[in-house]
Amino acid sequence: MGIDRTKIRWNGWGWAAHKDDLGSREDIWRWLASELNMPALLATPSRPLEELSLPPCALSLEDRHGLTRVLGAEHLRDDAYERAFHTLGRSYHDLLRLRAGDLSLAPDAVVYPRATEEVLAVLAFAATHDIAVIPFGGGTSVVGGVSGVRGAFKKAITVDLSAMDRVIDIDTVSGTATVEAGIAGPALEKALEAKGVTLGHTPQSFEFSTLGGWIGHRGAGQGSNRYGRAEDWLVGIRLATPRGLLTTGDAPASAAGPQLKDIALGSEGVFGIITEATIRVRPRPEVSDYRGYLFRDFESGMAAIRMAMQEDVAATMLRLSDADETRFYRAYGKLGKAASLSQRLADFYLKMRHFDDRACAMIAGFEGHGPAPTAARKQFDAIARRHGALALGTRTGERWRQSRFLAPYLRDPMMDRGVGIDTLETAASWSKIGALYAATRAALETAVLQTVPREGAKGIVMCHISHSYTDGASLYFTYIFPRALDGEIAQWKAIKKAATDAVVANGGTVSHHHGIGEDHTPWIVQEKGTLGIDVLRAVKTALDPSGILNPGKLLPS
Repeated sequence: MGIDRTKIRWNGWGWAAHKDDLGSREDIWRWLASELNMPALLATPSRPLEELSLPPCALSLEDRHGLTRVLGAEHLRDDAYERAFHTLGRSYHDLLRLRAGDLSLAPDAVVYPRATEEVLAVLAFAATHDIAVIPFGGGTSVVGGVSGVRGAFKKAITVDLSAMDRVIDIDTVSGTATVEAGIAGPALEKALEAKGVTLGHTPQSFEFSTLGGWIGHRGAGQGSNRYGRAEDWLVGIRLATPRGLLTTGDAPASAAGPQLKDIALGSEGVFGIITEATIRVRPRPEVSDYRGYLFRDFESGMAAIRMAMQEDVAATMLRLSDADETRFYRAYGKLGKAASLSQRLADFYLKMRHFDDRACAMIAGFEGHGPAPTAARKQFDAIARRHGALALGTRTGERWRQSRFLAPYLRDPMMDRGVGIDTLETAASWSKIGALYAATRAALETAVLQTVPREGAKGIVMCHISHSYTDGASLYFTYIFPRALDGEIAQWKAIKKAATDAVVANGGTVSHHHGIGEDHTPWIVQEKGTLGIDVLRAVKTALDPSGILNPGKLLPS
């Protein structure tokens, strides 16, 4: 049955058995304290589950018997670990609450359906017994998308889909696969690989997030330039709702009115629970060429990406770090290592070529078959040279590929040392992207300075472009800061509000691929407009008239 939840950290990221290489590295903590202009970093461990208390279960005996009749007793769980694990997702805000021992939003029970029919039966029962239902895939939401908010309901259950992970069909003739929505990334790719195909959707949460979650949050993987976003590879869905099952066809295209599959894309479990999806797959690439480039500044790197996109260069990924992200990870990588002669020579060479502290690193990927990836890489080489870039070869790219799913593991040891780390992503057209970058960055820097726990302390604000289009691109900010331990949730809210206000004011979307969840609902009316929200509410009423599905997400109360 899917991933064993007991092997994943209930209040942090990833496998519980993952080795923390940072905890004993005092050189790293001294360096990070210096970067934040702090005299030292304080130990701030999380509270163990054994010390915590959960709210009493609000389900009646009748509720439990009814759910057990639908699922079987072994698929309804209410032990402390299950309830704690499913209380919140993995946003910074979520982790602050979990680490502090706040389990007030814990569901009354967790159910594990094994088929679409069981999901429908659970929803029908919940609707008639006034039970809120929180759909749960991998639990990796970083915007409060799976928090146990009950809204007007006194009772709540989480529907964990990890037992629904079957690959139903792989049609290599049509290039499609039909798969249950609870399957996690590695299991899906393993099944597809056996047939020589791939979906190619690899978000940073790939190891733990699920197909249903990718669709429900309108996700974009690291190779979206080649493989597309969720709306590009989704063909059809089965959506379980309290009103019944909504299904769509599997035609490659249709003019039969608005496409109902779009109801599921980005819906975050508010309209229904995705139980199955038909997706487009393609042959696994024979060539995967990832390599590094160094641009003199962020502007020239952005110009190169825009030219590549508008000239239809077939890149899989063009990931450009700004100067601060480039500097931060370069300095981090050097810690504990003596500078070699080759490194000193490389630094001297870069200085002679006028690559200074504004230099920005890029990882570019080219995948496919036959000569096509090499041709695309040569096209981009020419564009990069035209914009003054230096080619760094494949070593940098391969190093990134080997570690691309490890970055989230850095957050827990940082939080153990009183350091906050959060992310914010957006997207805008090319004509707006420069101003959006500058304004959002300035807002983050100012808000951090206004909320740090001591005078003189500061934060680190970094950004990269990770998804690009002919008409624009995404911006992904990471910010690191000393936590105000006497008011860290208020600190986070102040930073979040300042940055998101800047995003909206400068023409950016409130989310490119993370979704809305709880965290972005204050800005959703500005994004969609009052009439747009009315349309979404009408869909909600049609499919979930009692309002039991994922209260407090996507739609403002």
